[in-house]
Amino acid sequence: MADLKPTTKAARDGDGYWSANIRIIYISLIIWALVSFGFGILLRPMLAGIQVGGTDLGFWFAQQGSILVFLALIFFYAWRMNKLDREFGVEED
Repeated sequence: MADLKPTTKAARDGDGYWSANIRIIYISLIIWALVSFGFGILLRPMLAGIQVGGTDLGFWFAQQGSILVFLALIFFYAWRMNKLDREFGVEED
């Protein structure tokens, strides 16, 4: 059976670029799921005793906090991908 590993530097760099990209996406999706589904729904009863802005923390995550975290994730992903693009020499002009 033939060896399926990339043999050229460009192919290895491409594999490294995409594995780093996928890793960033997985981390972002885990944070997204934890904040929206975890804190907003599953862990809401545990967070009910903590007050934020006149309401409990679980309700705040379900209504307001998850939106702010999603916006932060968008900016984090854009910043990190720009940095990754520069590392691999594929940045846009």
